[in-house]
Amino acid sequence: MAADIDPFETPDNSPKIVAVSLQPTGHLYNYLAPAFALRRGDRVLVDTENGARLGTVELAPHEPARTLDLRSLRSVTRIANDRDYRVEEDKLAHEAEAERLCVTRIRERRLEMKLVKADYTLDGRKALFYFVAENRIDFRDLVRDLANTLRVRVEMKQIGARDETKVTGGLGPCGRELCCSSFLRDFDTVTVKMARDQGLALNPSRLAGMCGRLKCCLKYEYATYVELKRALPNLGKRVESVKGDGKVTRQNILKQTVMIQLESDGSFVEATLEDLVDARRPKEAPPAS
Repeated sequence: MAADIDPFETPDNSPKIVAVSLQPTGHLYNYLAPAFALRRGDRVLVDTENGARLGTVELAPHEPARTLDLRSLRSVTRIANDRDYRVEEDKLAHEAEAERLCVTRIRERRLEMKLVKADYTLDGRKALFYFVAENRIDFRDLVRDLANTLRVRVEMKQIGARDETKVTGGLGPCGRELCCSSFLRDFDTVTVKMARDQGLALNPSRLAGMCGRLKCCLKYEYATYVELKRALPNLGKRVESVKGDGKVTRQNILKQTVMIQLESDGSFVEATLEDLVDARRPKEAPPAS
């Protein structure tokens, strides 16, 4: 007689988890893998804090990190079926209707806010409206109006400019679809220092993305620039080279060269790391103990 199988564990008694996204390029949420097989790309029904939702398996069942508290995770309910897909189609229709109604009510009340998206739970009992606004908005009357008209529980949630751009999408100055709406699931911190360390001109119009914030792509090569920059002497440092001694006035991080203003005549020469005396000088061996 076969032994009972814990639905939260695989036959080798090792618990597995899956990563599920609730929207395209959305944040990944960990769920306990059930007893039935799951593969990447499967549509599944999961339980969230806002009710049941359809999600997509982005990472197949795998070993969880040891630091992950499995007791806080919910399990995948089941694989989505045809009825779930029909319910999702109805849900999308309700969301489109709710968005039109909400925009109309916002205009009637002259509220300084912009609706980004309406999101219904799969059971149709709750509607979540995402909006952006510069200042604090008193939307209590709006919520009551929407709840009475739509006959659902209504919740308003303010989001930032980056989240708005992620939802609406678009093309970046590079000519490709925006990173945030095509593959970027989470936003990392991007600072002006990243642009400065890569030698980019600090021009706000060139550094800002569609959202008005610093471009996410500034972070992609930042670690490489930091690593390459370590080998180069700092700006203003006096160096010795086979081309003459002088002060470093500019760095070319990718070429691994520096521009030196010579002490002898004030002219400028470009020197590689091999040209620098300090870089070519072998380190002294530590004294024998």
